[in-house]
Amino acid sequence: MAVTDRERWDARHAVAGVGQPAPPDALRGRGDLLPAGGRALDVACGRGSVAVWLAARGFVVDAVDVSPVALAAGAALAAAQDVEVAWHVADLDAGLPAACTGPYDLVVCQRFRDPRLYPAFARLLAEGGLLVLTVLSEVDDEPGPFRAGPGELAAAFPGLDVLTHEEGDGAATLLARRREVTPGAVPGSPPAPPAPS
Repeated sequence: MAVTDRERWDARHAVAGVGQPAPPDALRGRGDLLPAGGRALDVACGRGSVAVWLAARGFVVDAVDVSPVALAAGAALAAAQDVEVAWHVADLDAGLPAACTGPYDLVVCQRFRDPRLYPAFARLLAEGGLLVLTVLSEVDDEPGPFRAGPGELAAAFPGLDVLTHEEGDGAATLLARRREVTPGAVPGSPPAPPAPS
């Protein structure tokens, strides 16, 4: 009988050590890009290190993972840090859970790739919201079904402003922001020129 994703990840998380709150890898050294607060979604959150780190910075966090064992570890970490996170058990092969409706000021997903979710990530971002995405990549590594092809992330979010896009050493990272719409502006139109001084 085949092992399910949930069983496989439960087994891995059951023997993992205690986690510590930590920022998403792609935001290390780029803390100025982090929104001041609001709502955050951590997709494939694992043991909750990023979710708890965000909650400690004042975000209202929804965290999603397939593994109840991982989420229990995240809940214990959140309790130890005296913060709250809404934990959602979900098989992401079926999409994001219905409870995660957005809009979110921050959407984080690291070390999990499913291009079918890319449109949902973009749709759930609030105006000015930040997407932080890191996946395995074929660039400087072997191809495979869980790895992004060259340029995949940069091409996947045409409606967002790309702040940084990096590929290499088997990883790809994208930080992108949803444009803020000026009142009265037509979405998709260029910004109005500044008023003469």
